[in-house]
Amino acid sequence: MASSPPAPLPDTDKLAMLRKLDQFREWRSLDDKRYCLVCGKIISGRQIHVTTTRGGSLRLICPTAQCDSIPMDWALPTDETLTAAETITPNECNVPPPRGESGVEPGPVSQLRKLAAHLKQAFCA
Repeated sequence: MASSPPAPLPDTDKLAMLRKLDQFREWRSLDDKRYCLVCGKIISGRQIHVTTTRGGSLRLICPTAQCDSIPMDWALPTDETLTAAETITPNECNVPPPRGESGVEPGPVSQLRKLAAHLKQAFCA
């Protein structure tokens, strides 16, 4: 869906737009963060673009170049995710996820390690 470039908005108006247009999660401030499931970036309310579609309706989109995700594609990041995003270094990006002694881990541990590896890749992209 084509939309216009984002127009600058006063903070109070932008927060009101986030609250109105994001039906999935509550926005307490422009500093609230979301994890974009499409591009893998942590974004804040200040960074999110408010655009107008050709039909004239307002729309929120991810600020990442080439990413047109919308609020339903944004998840609330955990404290651990935010900390990892702030402290990850380029050298850590090339480290494969740890494995058990047999090379395969059972059940939830394996799933959590796969998720952690995916998040690490997303933060390093």
